[in-house]
Amino acid sequence: MPIAPSSLRLTGATVLRDGVLQSRSVAIEDGRISKGPLPEVDLNGYYILPGIIDLHGDAFERHLAPRPSAPFPIRTALRATDRDAAANGITTAWMAHSWSWEGGARGPDHAEAFLKALDDYADEALTDLRVQIRCETHTVDTADRLLAAVRRHRIDYVVFNNHLDEAIQLAEIDPARLALWARQAGRSIEEHLAVVHAARGQKRDVPRYLCRLAEAFDTLGVSYGSHDDEDGETREYFSQIGAKICEFPTRRAAAALARAVGDPILMGAPNVVRGGSQSGNIAAQDLVRERLCDALVSDYYYPALLQAAFHLVDEEMMDLPQAWAMISTRPAEILRLPDRGVIDYGRRADLAVVNAETRVVEATICEGRIAHLAGEAAQRFLSAGNEEIRLAAE
Repeated sequence: MPIAPSSLRLTGATVLRDGVLQSRSVAIEDGRISKGPLPEVDLNGYYILPGIIDLHGDAFERHLAPRPSAPFPIRTALRATDRDAAANGITTAWMAHSWSWEGGARGPDHAEAFLKALDDYADEALTDLRVQIRCETHTVDTADRLLAAVRRHRIDYVVFNNHLDEAIQLAEIDPARLALWARQAGRSIEEHLAVVHAARGQKRDVPRYLCRLAEAFDTLGVSYGSHDDEDGETREYFSQIGAKICEFPTRRAAAALARAVGDPILMGAPNVVRGGSQSGNIAAQDLVRERLCDALVSDYYYPALLQAAFHLVDEEMMDLPQAWAMISTRPAEILRLPDRGVIDYGRRADLAVVNAETRVVEATICEGRIAHLAGEAAQRFLSAGNEEIRLAAE
């Protein structure tokens, strides 16, 4: 049974509201930002910030299979991912699950099982967990199945990507890695190569397939984009068919084209924190500096979102309200979620309580429910609860 929302007034903290840091209280009632006298929690020494909204994360894959040969049940992985997100101030998160010819944990069978498991887990969830489908372009024969899954599970976000060339190159230069890839999909190397070549044989039908999906997504209200655009021409193609979100452009030209036509640009927070791409692509920080990045996503590491925001502040590239908007306000705008991303009356009470000295998330509140509580903040919340009980007894 879902936990009832808390009714509290958080006082003494520095609050990000109306685009600036302010010294004021935040009242929570019935899962929304409210007004009026309520039991108080003193959060002097803390920031109260809008809950983080993560548009793309695949950290859940580590919980599905901590080792490639050691898978765990999907429900276990969802529970661990949910708590992982909450502990890092994330209140809304899209888990990026592949829909690919690759098979195994990245194939349609696993995607459908994952979506069903998430539906079953929803009542237990601490955060708002959703699925972004990463649709490989060369999956033409799955069109009806994909659209049925989108409708059945109310999917609201899809991105197109094409890893086929990478697979073909891998077969030529890294047989050991290819063997691992095949084994993870439950195939022999020969079987896996046959699947790769069959996917390549769909090339002629891919444009019609993507346009069919795009038309259906427009009808269903699904947001969609593309992943790993290598150049402006690729980004322009996807933009023209309606795939407006530019996720992880690998070169500046792709990001520049997206900016020119008004498409939102997403980059990985780990790229910002580490000072560059782990795969040799363009540095996210360079795009942020040139204002060619609208929002940051966790990619493969949830803690990087908060760390990236403060990194941008420390590098004097922007102030905290501007940096935090890249992981809260802008993602909400991009995925059309008007009820979150800012702290304001009537909006969802999605909040991250961050220790101002250590910059550690010590409390996460999702729709008024406490999803994570630790450290000194936990002591303060518990003390407030004891006082409420004492007053009620009197």
